[in-house]
Amino acid sequence: MLKSLYSGVSGMKGFQTKMDVISDNIANVNTMGFKASRVIFEDLMSQSTSTSSSASNNLGGTNAKQIGLGVKTGSIDKDTSAGSPQATGRALDFYINGGGYFIVQNETGEDLYTRDGAFSRDNQGNLTTSDGLKVMGRAATTPLTEYTDGTDTDAALAASGNLSALTIPSTITVNGETLNYDSVSVDQNGLVIGKYGSQNFVMGKISLATFNNAAGLENVGGNNYAVSANSGAAIISNPGDTGTGTVISGELEMSNVDLSSEFTEMIIANRAYQANAKTITTSDEMLQTLINLKQS
Repeated sequence: MLKSLYSGVSGMKGFQTKMDVISDNIANVNTMGFKASRVIFEDLMSQSTSTSSSASNNLGGTNAKQIGLGVKTGSIDKDTSAGSPQATGRALDFYINGGGYFIVQNETGEDLYTRDGAFSRDNQGNLTTSDGLKVMGRAATTPLTEYTDGTDTDAALAASGNLSALTIPSTITVNGETLNYDSVSVDQNGLVIGKYGSQNFVMGKISLATFNNAAGLENVGGNNYAVSANSGAAIISNPGDTGTGTVISGELEMSNVDLSSEFTEMIIANRAYQANAKTITTSDEMLQTLINLKQS
């Protein structure tokens, strides 16, 4: 009798966790680059009232008699599939058409990773996230290389793997002449081209990171993820390389939360929670009946 009480309690706890996850998913339905999560349940160990036996000459085999003791949360998985692109028309909004992550750096110098490509220039020309984290990539070599058709852009950039904050300053000096910033563009390979006056210059190249187990990344808030023990180290590469995907300017990645699925899961969680609560009240009524036997 007491087993059913505790099994019901474990079920209610489990579905409360599921409801917490569903609620978080729905709350972030409009969060750029958000990845939905799901709860996976596992049964608890079972109590065996008798063991199994094999067949003999006179009797057939029998199965073990086991009573389950409830449920537990096995894992909370992250859905790393890409969200749909949303057109913004803004030059510094980026969508990754693939499995890569932008690399950003916080105030302590720690590298974090994000799918939210809503970037802007700060007062010093640094390319940053909405929280002020600097976007990392291959910086331009000095002196800056003017960009024209046929320019060897790889030679105009720092060596692959040497990451630094990308900067698009308000003014640059070329051959002793000061040129003012006019506009910026980024191609699908992440190459940042700044227009100063009537000339275009290579300003850097956005780098992307991939992981052996992207679902293992840990949320740290602000649409950012950090490397965990089970995600594997970041594999740094250029946009367009295998697995990273290309960069599309003027678009942002929407949340991959499916509201219809979340509402369906909410109904299931609600009904399952009620059913588990019912097993507790029914077990209580049975215990009350047993107690009343002594009183009668």
